[in-house]
Amino acid sequence: MMKMPLLRSVLPIVLLALASGPAAAQKLYKWVDENGQVHYGDKIPPEYANQDREVLNKQGLSVGREEGAETPEEARAREEREKQAKAAADRAQRDRMLLATYQNVDEIEQLRARRLDQIDAQMIIQEQSLANLKARHADKLKQASRYQPANKDPKAQPMPEGMAEDIARAESDLRTQQLNLDKRRKERVSLNAQFDADVARFKELKGIK
Repeated sequence: MMKMPLLRSVLPIVLLALASGPAAAQKLYKWVDENGQVHYGDKIPPEYANQDREVLNKQGLSVGREEGAETPEEARAREEREKQAKAAADRAQRDRMLLATYQNVDEIEQLRARRLDQIDAQMIIQEQSLANLKARHADKLKQASRYQPANKDPKAQPMPEGMAEDIARAESDLRTQQLNLDKRRKERVSLNAQFDADVARFKELKGIK
């Protein structure tokens, strides 16, 4: 690499070499290494790919600047900035929607009540369905208890064909219905919490104590 004392004398030679022949169409770069030494060349060495550099014309004058590749630390910092900017934009949009949608806190509470009533009605249906499934499953188990292998009596008859499959399907339906009900309950909790946050933010935006 070229050292600082030689820069003024070497630069014209570099420029002259680049200006003659096919290399004339190439860019000339200027960059500084980790020791503060200035370098020139028509290609950036891989070890300096992360550094910013100036682009020079044939006369050695700066005509632009190129940014180096991001380091992992720079990439993480940029991603964090973008994440924070998106969060701020989302909050601002949410605030605008709150102010545009509601005139007062009562309107928010009324909508909360309607949405929760809808979920509660769905939960009642799911709970009734689950209770019916449990009753049918218990009845199938009771019937199966008269047969082998549930019944250990040597005189007991083998379980009728298809009964075991019916019990397995009933148990699968029970699990599915229970999962759906649990999901609805979590949805209710989440919805209620969201309305709590909306009420608090609306009061803050409106200056309501």
